[in-house]
Formats: sequence, structure tokens, C-alpha cells
Amino acid sequence: MEEILYTEVPTPDTELVCHWLKQEMPLQKGEKQITPQGIRVKFPNTRGELSIFVWSVENTTYLKVFRWGDFPASTARGWVQKFNHALHQRFPIRYPEPPEIDLSQESIFSALAPYYPKTVHFFQKIPNGEFDLTRVYWWEKRWREQVRHPQQPKPVIKQTHREPDSSPHYDLIYLGGALGVIHAAVMAQLGYRVLLVERLAFGRMNREWNISRQELQVLVDLGLFTPAELESVIAREYQDGFNKFFDGNNPAHLKGEVLHTPTVLNIALNSDKVLQLCGEKLQAAGGQIWDRTEFQQAHISQTAVTVDCQDLSHETSKQATARLLIDAMGSASPIAWQLNGDRGFDSVCPTVGATIKKGFPPGVWDSNYGDVLNSHGDTSRGRQLIWELFPGAEEELTIYLFHYHEIHPDNPGSLLEMYEDFFNILPEYRRCDMEQLEWKKATFGYIPAYFSVGKRDRAVAFDRLLALGDAASLQSPLVFTGFGSLIRNLDRLTTLLDTALKHDLLQAKHLNQVQAYQSNVAVTWLFSKGMMVPTGKMLPPQRINAMLNTFFGLLAQEPREVADTFIKDRAGWGLFNRLALKAAKMNPAIVPWIWEQAGAKDFFRWVGSYLSFTVDAIISVLFRGWFPQWLQNNQSWLEKRFPALWLKALSFSYTITNGIGNPQPVKQHRDQPQVK
Repeated sequence: MEEILYTEVPTPDTELVCHWLKQEMPLQKGEKQITPQGIRVKFPNTRGELSIFVWSVENTTYLKVFRWGDFPASTARGWVQKFNHALHQRFPIRYPEPPEIDLSQESIFSALAPYYPKTVHFFQKIPNGEFDLTRVYWWEKRWREQVRHPQQPKPVIKQTHREPDSSPHYDLIYLGGALGVIHAAVMAQLGYRVLLVERLAFGRMNREWNISRQELQVLVDLGLFTPAELESVIAREYQDGFNKFFDGNNPAHLKGEVLHTPTVLNIALNSDKVLQLCGEKLQAAGGQIWDRTEFQQAHISQTAVTVDCQDLSHETSKQATARLLIDAMGSASPIAWQLNGDRGFDSVCPTVGATIKKGFPPGVWDSNYGDVLNSHGDTSRGRQLIWELFPGAEEELTIYLFHYHEIHPDNPGSLLEMYEDFFNILPEYRRCDMEQLEWKKATFGYIPAYFSVGKRDRAVAFDRLLALGDAASLQSPLVFTGFGSLIRNLDRLTTLLDTALKHDLLQAKHLNQVQAYQSNVAVTWLFSKGMMVPTGKMLPPQRINAMLNTFFGLLAQEPREVADTFIKDRAGWGLFNRLALKAAKMNPAIVPWIWEQAGAKDFFRWVGSYLSFTVDAIISVLFRGWFPQWLQNNQSWLEKRFPALWLKALSFSYTITNGIGNPQPVKQHRDQPQVK
């Protein structure tokens, strides 16, 4: 017996594929014999046959063909080639579009039920489900529009020569109350006058946050939280986390061991409590919060930025003036799109999921453990679906389903399609009766990224405007979102922004120094590229799992601190190269696979990233041992006499340490700012 074809049939309707095999499939040679899951094809004058069968996993269909007996291999492969062509002619790749709906005429539930029945059914069981499903639809429509028309960003930032009638009332205005409030609270405690503008009711997130205790300590070190307050926002600290990818269709040398990561993402935070506590800290320090207030546009002059907003509760206009505007509105930010002109994002992780209060049968999951990265099947309709599972308080489990996605106008990536799959295949991933689950909230979003060749590859600032978090799109392409990047770089961003504000260095050339870019993170984007199925192509279904098992299996064989270092974005040049060479030796096909999936253009762009990383590593070796200490020793005169040079030198100090995976100790910000 020999397997001569394994392919995905990109449709969830397995019965239709089976019917086509049995009743409609053209057969030039051979005789069909019907089997429960497919057909057998016998040929005259031979003692062999072909066996074809189908099955369903992850809401899609898979098919295999086996050669039995002494049926000639060359003849079988020629027959299968024609069969495969006919199969995919009948079941081509499709990228469904969300329907156009009018919510003034019907509810979101009735409008989407014909297209996404499972999604509508379970969102009706989720608290605030109607509101959240409307947000999912709105976000997907907006995302698709931005992907398809990147050259026409809405001009929400405008330059003006007219100065405000009075001096700015605030030093900082933050747009976006999720990641924004964390940084806003830190800056308010430094004495800055801060306003936070949030479009929704403040204090509610559409995802939960996980991180390690070591990384979370920065919130205490910076004085934002006391140790007791930090403990109060931790919902669960689990003992170990698992990373494992499906390898049922991989050869033995491409199967991987379970990678244990007990100190990665093992702290589950109550994100709502984090936001509420940060909001309280912000207001206690004199800051203000305008929630249910939507940003409209901003006018930037020589001395200030004036922000126009709409109060959604009272349907009135509001205006505020500040020295600096911070865009923390995430991936859907109209400012971020304008900031980058006609350059669209290079990749995205469409992510859906939910926090479930209870309802899983005993023994399904032990809440002392997390599922950091897991796949239970091969590529599904052009996506390698990956699960995450994080225990929360009591019986709560937060579960995500996502995939790495190459953005394409014909296939921008769909949250609604992902949610329909989520509700269909959750019982495959973790045994459960879906009707017995008690839902707490939906968790969803687009997590975008740029492939940066170097620090100057893209801007994060205008004059008097700075992007932060997902709006800056500098997060790790592996497992962290903008939250992880923000926390790991919170001291860096705070110190640099504090310096810029003290000396009124608020032009774009100065503010572009205030960013969390890491060349050791940027170089890993080729790894995420290898986890994407190019639009319009069908890869061997098992390929991406094989690549993932190669790399994570390699990490499983290393000392535990190696995986911890790599996944937490602290891998240096030597470790990166050692692991890359070891992976290539273990699986020599991995390089041509990535070449095929990335294409020549992106592959050579990555070479630029690698060279930039190498140069940064060399500079780091030359300067890291002495420059940060020299800078600290000379701060008193250098900052006073040459503030712009001081900011640039301080940013360089972080580049050769934090930016290369060797973070500096957190600084204590004790002095009050010189507010101008």
C-alpha cells in the first residue's frame, strides 16, 4: 500500500465531496466500487486498485488516495494527477465575503443567520452578544475596505498654521482606552496632564491578556501598581504551558515533541480589572477619561494639537488641546493608516475566541496548565488554524483561534468565517457539549504587522503625534500581541517620551526615536511568513505543521531557558543563527518551502532585515558594555546643554540593549517633569 495523494478539499461540505466521488466524478478508466467514505477504483488486467476516501476535520474536507497491490506506480500517479485537477476544478478555493446588511431594518442576528448560523446561535448566548457581533461585522468591513483601498486613507490628521487661542490644557491626549490607559496612567503619575479618549464604555476589553510574572514586574518597578494591586489583577498563574502541532501526516523525522514553557504567558490577567485600576490611577493623578467619545480629527499646529471628538452619549461635539497626541487605537486606527500612506500591512492574525465561565466536563482540562500554541489538524481552507487556551479565575477558560495570514485584496482575512469555524470545531479541540457552556464574553480582533527591514523602515510619528501599541504595529510575530510588546518596552517608551516632553522635542524627527523597535524581533518575520498559505495557492496540507514541529521540536530539545529567551523576544544574534542552522539541518526542505511561500521579493527583504540585525548586533557588542553607563554618568551636562542629542543617545542606548534582546534594568522615574 502506498499513499499517492493527500489533499485538502476547501469546503466544509464533506457529504457533497463524497457524493461527487460516487456519482459525478468523471472516470475514463477503471471501475468504481462504492465505499462508506469514498470509492475504490479497479482497473482491468491488473491485480491492484486505488482507494479514495474523505473525512472532515476543522470544518473542512480532506482526501487521500492509496495504491494497492501491483498496480503500476507510474500509471497510478498519472491517473491521480488528472483526478486531482478535476477535483479542484469542482471544488475551487473560495474566499467568501460578508453580506451587505442594513441594521436599521433588521438585527445583526437575523441579518447574519443565513450566512453564519453557528456564530449567530452562540452570540445570542454571550452577554452583550448583539453589540459584540455588530463590532465583529463592523471591524471586518472596515478592515476589508482599508486593505483594498490603502491609497485612500481618511485624512484625519491635518496641519494648520492657526494656533489655539490659549495654551494647551493637556500635555498628552491618548486615543484608545486599552493599551492607552496603561501608558497614560504611568505618564499621569509622572505629573503630566493627561486626557484619555475612548470610543466605547471605558474598562471593557474584547480579549484577555496573558504574560509572565517576570515581564509583569515592570508595572511595580515603574510605580504604577503596588505588589498587592498586581496580585489583585492576576486571575490565574498556571504551572506549565504546552506547545504542540498536529503531526499525524508528517514523516517520523518531522514529528515534534511537546514544548513545555512554564514561564511563558503563564499569568492570566483580568483585563477588565487592569483597565479599571489603571483608570483609577490615571484619575487619581489628575488625568481625565472621556469614554463613549469618538475621535473625529486632529489639527496640528506649531505649538499644539487640537482634537475634535463626538460625544456618542449626548451627540455633541467636544474639543481638547494638548502638546502631544498619542494614537493607541489599535490596528483599526485611521491615524495609523494615514501615517503610513499607501503602505498596507504585510500580515495579520485574524483572532477569534471567547471566555467561558464553566460547562466543560471534568477531565477535559486541568486549570493548572495552559495551551500556548496548539493545532489539531492540517491547513483548513487556506489557513493553518492555531489554538490558545488560558485558564482564568475559578473554572474560566479563555480560548482563542487564529492563523497567520498574508494580506491580499482578494483575501483580506475574515473574523466571521473564523467564528463560524470556532463554534463548529471547538468540540474537536476540547471535548464539550456546546449547549452546556456558559459564556462570559467574546474575544476577537485583527492583529496586524509590518515586515520591517530596519528601524527607519516606517514612521511611528508625525509632528506632535506618536503611535503606540498595535497602532505602531511593532509586536512580535510569534505569540505576543501589542500588549506584550508594550509591557516589555514600557520603561523604554516612558523614559524616551518623558525626555521628549521635558525638552519639547515633539517634532516627527524626535518622536520617531520613541519606539519599541527590536531588530531581533523584526528578523523573525520570515518565520511567520512560513506559517501563511499564499492567496490562490494550495500547499500540501501537512507542510506548515511540519515546519512548526521542526522549530518547536528543536526548542523542546534545548534547555528550557532557550525557549523562554526566544519566545520572549530576547534572542540575540548568536542564538538566532544557531537555532536557524540547526532547524535547516534537521529539515533541509524548510528553506525551499519558505522560498515558495514567501516569494523572492519578501525573501530578499528578509535578507535586508537579517543584515540590519547583524549590523545592530556588531554595534551592540562594541557599545553595550560601556555606553549606557557612560551616558548615565554624563546625563547632567549632556541633557541640559544638548537635549536633542541626549534623546538620540538615549534611544541609541536602548537600541543596543533592549533592541537586541538585552534589556536594561528598569529606571525609577522619581523627578517631576518640567511641564511647558
